[in-house]
Formats: sequence, C-alpha cells, structure tokens
Amino acid sequence: MSEIKNNKALIAMSGGVDSSVAAYIMQNQGFECTGVTMKLFYNEEIGVNGESSCCSLSDVEDAKSVAYRLGIPYYVFNFTGDFKKHVIDRFVETYEQGGTPNPCIDCNRFLKFEKLFNRAKELQIDYIVTGHYAQVVYDEKLNRYLLKKAVDETKDQSYVLYSLTQEQLAHIKFPLGSYHKSEIREIASQQGFLNAHKKDSQDICFVPDGDYASFIERYTGKTYPSGNFVDLNGNKLGVHNGSIRYTIGQRKGLGLSLKTPHYVCKKCMETNQVVLGENSDLFSSELDAVDINLIAYDYLKEPIRVKAKVRYRHKEQWATVSQPEPDRLHIVFDEPQRAITSGQAVVLYQDDIVVGGGTIV
Repeated sequence: MSEIKNNKALIAMSGGVDSSVAAYIMQNQGFECTGVTMKLFYNEEIGVNGESSCCSLSDVEDAKSVAYRLGIPYYVFNFTGDFKKHVIDRFVETYEQGGTPNPCIDCNRFLKFEKLFNRAKELQIDYIVTGHYAQVVYDEKLNRYLLKKAVDETKDQSYVLYSLTQEQLAHIKFPLGSYHKSEIREIASQQGFLNAHKKDSQDICFVPDGDYASFIERYTGKTYPSGNFVDLNGNKLGVHNGSIRYTIGQRKGLGLSLKTPHYVCKKCMETNQVVLGENSDLFSSELDAVDINLIAYDYLKEPIRVKAKVRYRHKEQWATVSQPEPDRLHIVFDEPQRAITSGQAVVLYQDDIVVGGGTIV
C-alpha cells in the first residue's frame, strides 16, 4: 500500500462482538468504514454438519446486522480456495508429518493479512481492522512498527500475530488493544448490538466438534493405519489407532494399562510408531524454529535475552535466542520446558513487545 494514508478502513467482521465493536470504535474515530466477512469454507465440502463456528449463515447475519446499525457498507468476500490451500491443507499436511499445526496463525498470516490486505489495496482502502486484542505502535527511535501485547493480558492475541511484516503493521489497526473484554461487551450492549453477549468461539473453526482426526479422515478420504506404541528403547507396549490421533504430551486416551503413567514423547511417521515415555522424558531445553519473522529487529547479529512461549496458553519462559541462519532461530531456555512440539509456533517477547517468532521443528 502507498504511504499516503487515507481515512478508509476495511473491518474484518466475523459476526462476533469483538469485530463489531472494532467497527464502532473506528467509525467513532472518524474513519470511513466498510465491513466485510470472509467466507472461508462451505460446510458440505469439508464434512461439517449444521452451523459451524465460523462464517456460518448466522455469523454473516450478525455481522450484517451490526453494519446496518452503524450505517456502513457490508460485503462477503469468498476466500474458500485460499483457505483450503493455506489453512486446511497445511493443517492436514502437518499432522501427516507428525507435527501439531496452528491453523489460526496460518489464517491470520495468509488470509486476513495477505489476501484481505491485497483486496484492500485494490479497493484503495488504507487500513485493515480486526477485533484482535493486541496493539501496534510506531517507534521513531527504531524507525519501526512494533507489535505489543494487549492491555487485557487474559485476552492478549499477540502470539497468533507474530508473522506480521512492517508493511502490514503500517496499515493495520487493532482498536481493542487498549480495552478489557468486559468494556467491549459493555460498549456492544450500549450500542444495542445483538451479539453483545455472544459466546467467544473456542474451537478450530473447521473442526467445531474438536475431533480433528475424524475430520482429516473425512477430508482426505484416507484411513490412517494402526501401529505400535513403543517405549524409548523400541520395545512394544501396545497398539495405537493411527499416528495422527496423538499429540506430544498426551496421556489420556491411549487405551493402555501400564504400571506407571506414560505420555506421548515422539511420533515416528516413517515406521508408524508412537513413542511413549514418562513425564520427565517430555522436557527439553532447546529448540530450533524456521519460517521465521522478526518484528522488533531486522536480524539478530548476536544472541539476545527474551521470554518465549511455545504454545498459545504457555506461560512465557526466560531464554536466549540467536539467529544462526537467515531463516532459523535457535532458542535455549533457562529451565527445561515440557512437550515442545513441532508445528507449533514459538513467539518471543521483550517485556510487552513481540520480538518475532517461527515454526518449531
């Protein structure tokens, strides 16, 4: 986008309370707003029955209702092909390769802040606005845009936004970043939005029942064969129901009766073995990440101290990070961390600033 800023804003409206209030706040700040819902998939095409938790007919109606109440134009953009390619297919591929994906990060990266970003350019709209809880600030000293945590740390979503580039950050507004969730619901109530008390969606939008393994089998038409549970020495402990059904650190649902608690420590997709060990075997002090993006720096010329999260709900832990190659980070934790999982994102912080992140390998 050009650096000539106008006051036009494209509001990504999911039908939820957060994006609805984001539209209201931007309009109140004098922006010329246009609401848009991204149609990401058709239920029947991916085997989801009934109303899913994303871009369903009721969500579209809720978003349209708020747009009408605010008096702003509203559209539905069809991004189903892009969502299939960049989110669902990557989700399936990561599980098939033994990892655990994070589709929300891919959706933000490839859909909201790439495809929608490009559509805004075409429409000569200068800002993309979402209901994420995070903050964008410009640091004159560094001559960079920075991504900061939200004021409401219980709702902070900076973890899923680490892939944002400098160009994108220059044209993004997160108006909810300085509010608490309770304040957002209060604003929605005051404005008479019908979704003021609508529940927040918790699940992966295209797997609303949480049974991702059954979804993958329906979607691919494949059956993932059973194989052996083995211990760390390769001794057989039992039979599993298909490697994609297990995640690192899992204890429940293994269907085994062993003398001591056992956890999934590793998945060997080539041999179709799921390796089990004790809880202590799940801890490690180092990881490498690829497909990286740095926000606060161009390049790490030397190791720096950070706090790192290896999962969305993981509590940040002190670590030292270096950048041995252009697309690789090496992270050494002060204390060993449990169940570091390939496919998940590691995100780095200095105080409330997002340094950057990458995909754990």
